[in-house]
Amino acid sequence: MTDASTDVLIVGAGPTGLTLALDLARRGAAVRIVDRSPAHPRTSRAKGPNPRSLEILADLGVVDEVLAAGSAPLPMRVYRDHRPVAETDPWADAAPTPATRFDRPWLIAQWRLEEILRARLAGHGVHVELGREVVGLAEGDGGEHVDVTFAEGRAGRARYVVGCDGAHSSVRKLVGITFDGTTAEDQVMVTGDVELDHEDLRRDRWHQWFDEDGAVMLCPIPGTRTGWWFQAGPERNEEGRPLAPTFDGFRRLLTRHTGLPGHHLTRAELLSTYRVNVRMADRYRAGRVLLAGDAVHVHAIAGGLGMNTGIQDAFNLGWKLGQVLAGQADAGLLDTYEEERLPVAAWTLDLTSDRLRATLEAIRRPGGSLGSAMTPETAGLGIGYRWSSLAGTKATTAPSAPLAGDRAPDAPCRDAATGERTHLYGTFAGPHTTVLGFGPASAAVLREVAAYGAGVRACRVYAAHEGHGTPQPGAVVDDQGHAAAAYGIGAGGGGLVVIRPDHHVGAVAPAGDPGSVREYLRRLHGAPGMVDAVR
Repeated sequence: MTDASTDVLIVGAGPTGLTLALDLARRGAAVRIVDRSPAHPRTSRAKGPNPRSLEILADLGVVDEVLAAGSAPLPMRVYRDHRPVAETDPWADAAPTPATRFDRPWLIAQWRLEEILRARLAGHGVHVELGREVVGLAEGDGGEHVDVTFAEGRAGRARYVVGCDGAHSSVRKLVGITFDGTTAEDQVMVTGDVELDHEDLRRDRWHQWFDEDGAVMLCPIPGTRTGWWFQAGPERNEEGRPLAPTFDGFRRLLTRHTGLPGHHLTRAELLSTYRVNVRMADRYRAGRVLLAGDAVHVHAIAGGLGMNTGIQDAFNLGWKLGQVLAGQADAGLLDTYEEERLPVAAWTLDLTSDRLRATLEAIRRPGGSLGSAMTPETAGLGIGYRWSSLAGTKATTAPSAPLAGDRAPDAPCRDAATGERTHLYGTFAGPHTTVLGFGPASAAVLREVAAYGAGVRACRVYAAHEGHGTPQPGAVVDDQGHAAAAYGIGAGGGGLVVIRPDHHVGAVAPAGDPGSVREYLRRLHGAPGMVDAVR
């Protein structure tokens, strides 16, 4: 039996696959998302999105629900010999800035984040198909699609297939993409979700016990009364080999390292053994099959970048697939996905390995904590693609301004029509490219941009002193000067900035010389009037 054809088949319904499915669905693409699990897992492997992923979730329209369902990261209480010896808060000095709305990661159980993403996806009429395992992929006649075989014998067809199916990715194996790296057999941790109710264990702290012979870490799971994330060094046999995690073993580890009576731990589930794997695929694409998330890179958990790197892979890929499917860009645009994200994966492997070494050194000393894993780099806000062939003109008007390829800064402003407070990322949000126009000389090219329709948004940014009469829709007033400062626009100056759908600067040009802006838009969107062809 053959299923109906679709534009994109996404294999794997974790945060990476759901992010990609949601981004494509809101673009009008026909999407299927399948997962071989028979039921939605209640795993809590990742502790939550970092600031860059929160920006993506805001663009997708779910960040308010994520913030409400989770909590801010907690201060860390560190123990030695069962006694508290230090408290540290890696985010104590963090604060939002005009360019950055989110200043810290957010704690939320992974299963809860997935619920939120699935609900949003269902609003587009797309539902995860459970119990669907892909066992075969073959290029269709003429290379215009991929023929898919499922384990139950059904067949399907898709213009593109994206494997978001984790470190043991079947999709990656089926297309023969290598996954080289190392596994540190001596670096082992047991993990699980536990129920633990003890009056002395406050839920406003992430408790961390480090001893010479092991460790236990307990972090409250937001949205629960007695649920905790449990991480520990494993029990070992007489030969020193790690034992598999068990409920009784968790109780023994709890008593041994914390001094708390084991009977207070009343439930332990989702038990697993984690070994440090540092692996990366040699490519992200094999024809019409692409990979994202753990299917292409795994690394040390220090810094919490696993799920976040996958979400950011998906956000980079989604708009590019959308443009190709809509016929506004040729398939070569998909080559920039690997071009941009593979170096980021390599950097992430290096960063997390470095943070793991720093953390292991820190916790050998009394008072050292997992806070050593957190650095400004783990926020994800500094990741850019200056090397990319999609980075247009490199010219900029000030040394502090972002270059093509950089993450576009946010800035508070006012809606020019209503006077209500808003911000630039509110203008960027949605499945479109944005062209910011500073100064009166930008008006002519912004009128041209309007001819693209919904796929390209023109945004005139007025200085506080400029009169704007009846402004065009989407215009904003930079009443505090933050937008001009962020984009290097001097007093009374002008300029044009193209912002890609994934919030990265595409091209920068003087307001009076818009040729590079026109060229960039043609590359991404074709000629004006093509943008809405498939909507």
